[in-house]
Amino acid sequence: MWKDRLSGYSTPATSSQAPSRPRSQSPAPSAARKASHLAPLVGINSRPAFSARSSSLSLISNVSISASSSARVGHDGPRNHLESTGDARDTLSNAEQHQVDVTKVLETLESILSSIPRDTTEKRSHENEIRGIDGNVAEPQQSSSFALIQAASIDFRGKSLQEFVQIKEEERKDLDHDNGGRSSHDYDEVEREKLEDLHHSIAACDDVLASVEQYLSNFQTDLGVVSTEIEKLQARSTKLNLRLKNRQDVERLLGPAVEEFSISPVTIQKICEGIVDESWVVELVEVERRFEMMQNVKEDGTSTSNTMKALEDLRPLFTDLINKAIERIRDYLVAQIKALRSPNVNAQIVQQKAFIRFKDLYRFLVSHHQKLAEEIGQAYVYTMRWYYLNHFTRYSQSLEKLKIHIMDKTDLIGHTGDVSRKSSPNQTASSSSSTTSTRDALNIHTRHQLLQPSPNNNNHNIQNAISSHLAEETSTPCYLETPFYHFNLALHDNASTEYIFLNEFFSSLPYQSITRSFHSIFDPTFQLGQRITKTLIENNLDALGILLTIRLNSLFAFELQRRKIPTVESYMNATNMLLWPKFQMVMDSHCDSLKKATGGLSTGGSSRAMSLIGGGAGAGGGGTQSGAPHIMTQRFGWLFQGLLMLSKDAGDDDGPTRSGLRRLRNEYEGFVMKFGKSIADARRRQRWLGNNYALVLTIISDTTGKLADEQKEHFENLKLGLEQS
Repeated sequence: MWKDRLSGYSTPATSSQAPSRPRSQSPAPSAARKASHLAPLVGINSRPAFSARSSSLSLISNVSISASSSARVGHDGPRNHLESTGDARDTLSNAEQHQVDVTKVLETLESILSSIPRDTTEKRSHENEIRGIDGNVAEPQQSSSFALIQAASIDFRGKSLQEFVQIKEEERKDLDHDNGGRSSHDYDEVEREKLEDLHHSIAACDDVLASVEQYLSNFQTDLGVVSTEIEKLQARSTKLNLRLKNRQDVERLLGPAVEEFSISPVTIQKICEGIVDESWVVELVEVERRFEMMQNVKEDGTSTSNTMKALEDLRPLFTDLINKAIERIRDYLVAQIKALRSPNVNAQIVQQKAFIRFKDLYRFLVSHHQKLAEEIGQAYVYTMRWYYLNHFTRYSQSLEKLKIHIMDKTDLIGHTGDVSRKSSPNQTASSSSSTTSTRDALNIHTRHQLLQPSPNNNNHNIQNAISSHLAEETSTPCYLETPFYHFNLALHDNASTEYIFLNEFFSSLPYQSITRSFHSIFDPTFQLGQRITKTLIENNLDALGILLTIRLNSLFAFELQRRKIPTVESYMNATNMLLWPKFQMVMDSHCDSLKKATGGLSTGGSSRAMSLIGGGAGAGGGGTQSGAPHIMTQRFGWLFQGLLMLSKDAGDDDGPTRSGLRRLRNEYEGFVMKFGKSIADARRRQRWLGNNYALVLTIISDTTGKLADEQKEHFENLKLGLEQS
């Protein structure tokens, strides 16, 4: 449509020349980008171009034409330039012919195109500018064609050009009326204000961006500082890691050595101010171990000079701590030794709770202060010597108050009268009330039960020692073995306990020193025991009691051997040295009494007086006539039985007992043989002798042991010999 309407105002030359232009022309300069592509090619001064500020819809630009002409001259050379000049000249002549009509048409087009929104035309102009920048802007002929095409795209709504222009004018007036009657100038003012606001906003954004830029710049600076600090920290971390590794290596090498010689403040405070108890002893042992280790390092001489210097610095500290420990140990042990001198104190309890629990204290004292250890040990020895001697003296005084049967010459086997048994000299008030037959002095009864094995174990029935209080209040008479047994039992028990204590507490001392300490403690008490034994047997002819004390002494010796207490052996031997001679002397007394009785058988009256059936002189010799055994046989049998019962465990080395039994048996046989000669009838005599031997066998039949078997066999042979004859 646009082409048909436009063809009425254009010339054929113009239409024919437009497509004949070459396309190889150079692009228009940048100044021509603002010219309109809808205007035909006219003269330079034909119509001034619209300002870029007022409108971007100019149809033609002088600058564009000149630029196109110059472009063609520059590219096509002189010949092409002449041709183009001629063409331009023809075009200008044709344009002049229709100048008036074209002007009207252009004005009409401008009015139509001015109704198109500015942003659309500016956008298209901007696109053309971009194309010009890229070098793809069309030549003037192409621009005109593009303008025609653009004009052809206008929608005339089926109306003519004049009607379309009139409608556009009315619409523009309505638009101006809607805008409050504002003109284009007012509209430009509004736009300017908007642009100014936009400018202020952009300026504000520039300020914000400047502050952001400053912030980012500062942040970058801070990042640089942080990066520097990180590098420094990394370098420092590397150094610290290296130092840590070196320290760990040193600690791994020197740690055990430092640990061996270091002492914690807690340990030092405990040693100097703490209570002496098990934990105190543990800390003391640890200090001693470290001190000895330091001493060994010095003696070996294998350490370097630096190490030796470090040990020398530690030595005064160790020395002061050791001296303080020695001082506290001295005070503790002296206090415990003083406690042993308290009245009614139990030494065994003090030993176990105050000494044995802290036996390492004395060992430490011996290692670090030998002289002080010896002095404390001597103080303990003197204290315990006084303790045992004092207590056993009081105990012996209590045992002396026991009523003891005293056997004298009237209690010998050959004595023929009935007398009262005497008691000890200190019991004269009760001696008259204690009267029994003399044959009880030769009968052992239950006295041997002290040697019987206990039913609960294989050891002998060792009873507990009688207390001092009970011994003072007992009024029942007893035999000499009773006080001997109780005193020596208490003595052996205390000696065993003390020996075990000395070996455990003074274990750091040599055995000879411990033995000397033991004897220094117990020698006065042992002497007291020997005096008591000597007093018991000195004026007593109790053969059974003396032999029983010998067996008790042997029993104590076996028990001490079982306990492994060798230091009491000297006391046991000394006691045996007192008992065995006395036993032999008493056996000699019995044998002498039998010998005297045998010598007094010259008259028949005496023999008749000795008959068991009591046929005295007035009986007319009824005892011998009836064949009853002699009373001497019964007394001999009782004494012989007691001696054999106390000798059941005796061996071949028990010479005194064996020889005493043999002598006593021989004297008895001599007596009965001589007494049998007073019987005239041989048959009766043999029967009487057989009855005496049978009585002896009956009495000793319950005895056991090697000696008992020998004696029973002997009397069996005698009896058999009489029967065969």
